[in-house]
Amino acid sequence: MGCCFSKKSRRKSPQKDSSLPAGDESATGNDLPETNNTALGSNSNQEATKQYSWDKREKVDPKDFMLTGLKNETVGRLPGKLNGQQFVIQDCENCNIYVLDHSATITIDDCVNCRIMLGPVKGSVFFRDCKDIKCVVACQQFRTRDCKKMDVFLCCATQPIIESSTGMKFGCFQYYYPELAFHFKDAGLSIFNNNWSNIHDFTPVSGETNWSLLPEDAVVLEYVPLPDPESDFKSVRISTEANRSIVPLTKGGRRTESEESCLFVFFAGDYTTANARKLIDEATTKGFVLIQTKEVSMRPEDVNRVFQNNAESLTEWITQGPVVALELNGDGVVEACRSIANEMFNGTKLFVSESKNTSSRDVDNFFNFADMQMGL
Repeated sequence: MGCCFSKKSRRKSPQKDSSLPAGDESATGNDLPETNNTALGSNSNQEATKQYSWDKREKVDPKDFMLTGLKNETVGRLPGKLNGQQFVIQDCENCNIYVLDHSATITIDDCVNCRIMLGPVKGSVFFRDCKDIKCVVACQQFRTRDCKKMDVFLCCATQPIIESSTGMKFGCFQYYYPELAFHFKDAGLSIFNNNWSNIHDFTPVSGETNWSLLPEDAVVLEYVPLPDPESDFKSVRISTEANRSIVPLTKGGRRTESEESCLFVFFAGDYTTANARKLIDEATTKGFVLIQTKEVSMRPEDVNRVFQNNAESLTEWITQGPVVALELNGDGVVEACRSIANEMFNGTKLFVSESKNTSSRDVDNFFNFADMQMGL
């Protein structure tokens, strides 16, 4: 980064200026700050008080953005302490770590037997040389290298990558604290774009499986407990119940029990997220399963390709913003979703599969398009 230097004043010093009255100390500028004792008049005073952007920048202590060499402690950062800065965790052992704020990137190095919760990360989360880690993570990119035995409840906008790592297990992100929804927004992450089960093993070993999925009934608190009641985090209202999680709980890559799925799409509006949540609550109450969700922008040509015969009536709706799509699964799900749409979302801009004969095609068309859009 280059530096900017201001030009030195070429004015004569007051002591050498013959125009100044002898003995008149008030005219020499001796009462001005020492660094400006050559400056005279009102213009000089303005120069003395002028501030540049780098002068106004808040001073940052690197120690506030790292946790290093800790053992048997409950530590982390409360909401509002990071505000989008980078963060580093290294050389920690048997610690409970709670980073309850949004950040730019987070690296975790050489940690052993730790429980970690990371609030939304705008960029990447990178674990290196860690073992026996249990964590809850929301991020744009997730990577591990040279790690062993990690249990991860994940929300990741892109395909998670493991490298030279073994004993890796993944589940869907389930977490809530009051500021979490705002932190997702500040980090530029959508709660509907979660590829937690679509893992890419960069260094596969023939005949061995380096990663798998956590049990479907895995309970977050059995992996990452709530903060100690005596810790600094006792005032934060945390919940790991699936129905309170900011990120919808999806089945992901697990095998479905029914061959019938339904595509339900909400077009941009004031209540898109709230409507999607209402649908999820209603459908799961009826026994149906949420497989996957996506939030993506569409162009007119995309609408034609994805929705085909229904495209003409939908094209004008995509101009307001991204669409939110959900795949729901279960016997009779198409008929149930159409009934829910009529009863709960009458007048709302949406698309629902017309019949179970075409619903599988609807699901494939949309989510294949969405994966291409997101580079998956």
